[in-house]
Amino acid sequence: MMTDDTEQIRGLIERWAVAVHDGDLGGVLAAHSEDIVMFDVPPPCEGVRGLPAYRETWPQFFEWQSRGAVFEIVSLDVTAGEDVAFAHALLRCGLPQELAERPENRLRVTMGLRRENGGWVIAHEHHSFPDFDAVESAGT
Repeated sequence: MMTDDTEQIRGLIERWAVAVHDGDLGGVLAAHSEDIVMFDVPPPCEGVRGLPAYRETWPQFFEWQSRGAVFEIVSLDVTAGEDVAFAHALLRCGLPQELAERPENRLRVTMGLRRENGGWVIAHEHHSFPDFDAVESAGT
């Protein structure tokens, strides 16, 4: 059985994913903490810290996505405690040609959330893709 907190967090993350897909920067930034830390696929390797730096990462992604990329949740799991929660998701993220070449490829997203002022905010995001080159070279 899902708790109210789990349902609220699931809805928050689903709205975030729709906002990303739609290129809606305001929707992407909603429900994020001022001190958000994000480790993303592209550099910088040390991640970005703070809402202004997080905001700056999205226009380039939206530009890439405008060429027809998909961004959709395939699976989402949420665990909520009293004041902190985490979620992990797999998403289809890529241009149609990329997805056709590697249909199994998934963007992996982990989020850390905390309760602030009676609601949930995303305080941490980590995005990654599997390293297929490493797997393939290990098998040879």
